[in-house]
Amino acid sequence: MSLNWKWACALSLALVASGCGKKEEAPATAEPAQTATDTAASNAPAPAATAPAPAQSAATDEKAAAIQAALAEEAIASDSRGQWAVSATASSTYAGNKEPDAKEGYAPLSATGAPNVERYGDNGNSWATETPDKGIEWLEVGFAKPVNATQIRIRQNYSPGAIIKVELIAEDGSKHTIWQGVDDQQYAPSTIVWFDRAFEKTSYKAKGARITLATNAVSGWNEIDAVQLLGD
Repeated sequence: MSLNWKWACALSLALVASGCGKKEEAPATAEPAQTATDTAASNAPAPAATAPAPAQSAATDEKAAAIQAALAEEAIASDSRGQWAVSATASSTYAGNKEPDAKEGYAPLSATGAPNVERYGDNGNSWATETPDKGIEWLEVGFAKPVNATQIRIRQNYSPGAIIKVELIAEDGSKHTIWQGVDDQQYAPSTIVWFDRAFEKTSYKAKGARITLATNAVSGWNEIDAVQLLGD
């Protein structure tokens, strides 16, 4: 065999061997890189839950409070155990006519009978002292039927909180203190309120009550619309 033929055979074998070798694997496809927008979106906080609406609006709350106040007033007015004052005198009065039986605005008699002041505020249908903030003043009321008393209610329609003593007047004219002190009740602003005190049934028949105020303790005229005595 000639030398040239040997080289040709060797070259052919080399070419066949290279064709039979393992084919190189294509590189794995790379995941696309996240854009800035994608990153921001993935890191963004979850949307906050929508806050529930209030159960009641302020207007509804005010309406509910007004309804409760009306029901409370109705319960007092219709209480079969109670009676309203029928006569009254006072230490002073803002009324121009100072006579005990005067029936003009702010006179002591304005504190007799059932409540007739509809809204909180200065009102001639209630009793008021001659001047505000003077100091010690009193209102004395009488009732048609003497009773063994158990409770008294005093309706304050303007600047409440000045009452410092309540006495009951027995049939013989003697006075008996059933409450004395500082009125520490938390009254809602601009609201007609009741000074309401219950006590053990009196052994005597009460025919009246004297209400003492320290008018300098609560500024302005401390007006009283009505007084109710309960008992049997």
